[in-house]
Amino acid sequence: MEEKKIILIIIFSLTYLGLAFGSIPGLLIDRAGISLIGSALIILFGIMTTHEALEHIDISTILLLYGLMVLSAQLRIGGFYTKVALLIMKNIKSPKILLLQIMIASALLSAILANDIVCLAFTPVVAYSTLKSGINPIPFLIALAVSSNIGSASTIVGNPQNMFIGQFAKLDFLSFILWCSPPSVLSLLASYLIILTIFRKKWTLPADKIQIPEKIWDEFNKHHSIKGLIFVVITILLFFTPIPREIIATTAASLLMISRYISTRKLLELVDWSLIILFICLFIIVGAISKYQIPQDILSVLEKYGLNINDPLHLSLTTVIISNIFSNVPAVMLLINTLDKTTENYYILAVSSTFAGNLLTIGSIANLIVIEQAKNFGVKITFLEYAKTGIPVTLVSIVLLLIWIRI
Repeated sequence: MEEKKIILIIIFSLTYLGLAFGSIPGLLIDRAGISLIGSALIILFGIMTTHEALEHIDISTILLLYGLMVLSAQLRIGGFYTKVALLIMKNIKSPKILLLQIMIASALLSAILANDIVCLAFTPVVAYSTLKSGINPIPFLIALAVSSNIGSASTIVGNPQNMFIGQFAKLDFLSFILWCSPPSVLSLLASYLIILTIFRKKWTLPADKIQIPEKIWDEFNKHHSIKGLIFVVITILLFFTPIPREIIATTAASLLMISRYISTRKLLELVDWSLIILFICLFIIVGAISKYQIPQDILSVLEKYGLNINDPLHLSLTTVIISNIFSNVPAVMLLINTLDKTTENYYILAVSSTFAGNLLTIGSIANLIVIEQAKNFGVKITFLEYAKTGIPVTLVSIVLLLIWIRI
């Protein structure tokens, strides 16, 4: 037993180290591949049986994630996100108003659908339109990433970690929105003011630096978009009923497959299978360390030094730190089994892990999508440039969260 525990600690440490870096030097492997190897080694060394590993996989979370990805794929194929972005960018009169419009739109869409997809669709339009108008695209692109993260904190379906927390703790959809929306709205407003302050004299570009790139985005298709929107509205409304969310989402996804215009393969190609694999493998890895009481042992040591994971301040700060080391999904899976099973703890974990994504470029996939997409338009957002905004935004957001908890 003790030997297996030592082997598990080594496997867990190496796996989470790989997740922290996101890759292994010299190899073309990502977080999904690293977690897959880690979970395979756990079974190979007999730390858990195949049956035990399967029992730890939360199928309801996987199905919910899959179903919502298919819904989002339908809107992406229809060019809906791009159409919204184009409407916002149509008449650029005031950089300050434009900034507010982008942040509100991306936050609202991210609350309903995946924030990663929102960033993927918005970035090309925002970069192209600002460059064409001689406006500095960087504050708007950073604002896009920041607001999509903040907006996604307000609902159970806003991001993967919230979906997991909601399914794990069987949280009520409406109650989650009522608790998590106020700190999200306040954080969005604070972030807008912070970005206005940081970039107050940097709205325009010198004439010699304006290079208008080519348009690269999906064309709008009214039929596909309306169909997707109808399914999204019905799905969200049904989430307020007692019907299990995973059944609602997978049923909607299945019905979307019935189409004369979009093939099943095309829809499924846009599902983030790597993220689903990451989730499955993390369930196994975290299940294994829980089986051997490793998180509890670590917490008991830390408690001697004054850390109380169930204190709102300690929980929020711990979540921010761990989320920026390992990414927020692995961090949430690691922390959730160590908390007292109170609804407020789950809310705090959901909001703080999502706000944590704004701290640094590596804190959220949405951040990386914006940065990588911006490069296609010759726009470079450096680590330090993002951090100048991300750090104050995250710190203020966490303070607002703590104030909300006290209220």
